[in-house]
Amino acid sequence: MSVILSDLSWSIDGRNLFSQLNLSFGIERTGLVGRNGTGKTTLLNLISGALPLQAGHISVTGSLGVLSQKVLTSPAETVADLFGVTEALAILHRAEAGEATAADFESADWTLEARMTVALARVGLNVLPETRLPTLSGGQQTRAGLAALVFSAPDFLLLDEPTNNLDREGRRAVLDLLVGWRKGAIVVSHDRELLEAMDAIVELTSLGATRYGGNWSHYRARKALELAAVEANLADAEKRISDTARAAQAATERKARKDSTGKKRAAKGDAPRILLGALKSRSENTSGEQARLAERQRTEAMMAVTKARERIEILQPLSVPMPSTGLRAGRTVLQINDVIVGYEDQPVLRDFSLTLIGPERVAIIGANGSGKTTLLKLITGGLKPWAGSVRVTDSLALLDQSLSLLDPARSIRENFHRLHPQVDENACRAALARFMFRADAALQIVSSLSGGQMLRAGLACVLGGAVLPDLLILDEPTNHLDIDSIEAVEAGLRAYDGALLVVSHDEPFLKAINIGRRIVF
Repeated sequence: MSVILSDLSWSIDGRNLFSQLNLSFGIERTGLVGRNGTGKTTLLNLISGALPLQAGHISVTGSLGVLSQKVLTSPAETVADLFGVTEALAILHRAEAGEATAADFESADWTLEARMTVALARVGLNVLPETRLPTLSGGQQTRAGLAALVFSAPDFLLLDEPTNNLDREGRRAVLDLLVGWRKGAIVVSHDRELLEAMDAIVELTSLGATRYGGNWSHYRARKALELAAVEANLADAEKRISDTARAAQAATERKARKDSTGKKRAAKGDAPRILLGALKSRSENTSGEQARLAERQRTEAMMAVTKARERIEILQPLSVPMPSTGLRAGRTVLQINDVIVGYEDQPVLRDFSLTLIGPERVAIIGANGSGKTTLLKLITGGLKPWAGSVRVTDSLALLDQSLSLLDPARSIRENFHRLHPQVDENACRAALARFMFRADAALQIVSSLSGGQMLRAGLACVLGGAVLPDLLILDEPTNHLDIDSIEAVEAGLRAYDGALLVVSHDEPFLKAINIGRRIVF
């Protein structure tokens, strides 16, 4: 069982995603990582045959099982349809009802239902084969798709962000499945907990692909060593530029002194004219050779500097400085007392109380449908309590999953100025640059951004102003983010000194932003 890529190239809209890529995948679990836009999903689609090759060759030995980022469903589609066993189940049902034909008995798969139950249980899902997929949550649909994949018993799994939109239980089911997987797997993921279970990491960057043996922690350690080496290379290359410039200047000064001496001798008439002409010609030739040598050395050093800076751009962790909120340690920013709230006549939260004092950092954790989104609507005024009371600071910002804070028809820069009209252009550009929106990137229209870019834009607009909110609320902030974007968000949130309320199932993210208290629904 293997997947081998040979001289693979792919471009879109005139931009090369990768060029002459050579990679091989065997019987191991490989995490495929890289910034959004580097071609991770494209690479999976090329391997699976969903996209035609432009250049190069792909060799696959064994069968492939593919899980895309989203399970697309029609209104009538069932779990059985997803497994591809609708007709096989109908035969069993006819047999149970005493209506089966001889041909039915001949083709019946009597262990089918038991195998389906095992596959669904393996991803923590307890549903019937006739359950319609649209009635399941997004996370349940993802788990059903994964169960169908396991049921088909492929030699190689191709998984694209398998833990997106999953609650803690769902993420654990996917992790357990991969921990026990003994065949080949290529997993595109930003889930660092999941990447810890990998046997190898392949990183896609604008410079190509690099394979690292070991899991996520090993990869990060190797990257830190690479960064130190590249920084040393950059310092060496910059020194070579300086040394080359000094050497060229010294050679110019020596030549000027020699030329001055020669002119003086010529003026005195001490040397024959033919000798003076020969000396002048030799001087000019030497000068030309020295100039060419100096230019070649300077060009080589400049190329080394450029290459080192490109690597540093990829390797360098982010740091996001920002002003203080000035929030006092004893000030109450949120007080919820004995609240009952829900929709129509169905209560979701009963007798619920919560207090946030000072710059507390609190995570809300719970299964999908347990009331986390209802709580956020209650805090931000989208729902009124049926009973009890809610008091919340006026200095509040919410970044929900749809990023409704941003106007999708405007650019990132325009949204920033709309939210912070008192901030000048230089401060605006500096704030956006801290979240990796430099130069023309700040002029992108919000509706054209990826999910990760949109969240970074939202954070830049909220945390980039001169006055920061006392309370920041985030709803599943790491969904659809690449790891570089997650680390940019983490850097920003670590620098933020206000109160933080976060709904998230991403445990490494919660640890990275120093969550102090967890509330489990």
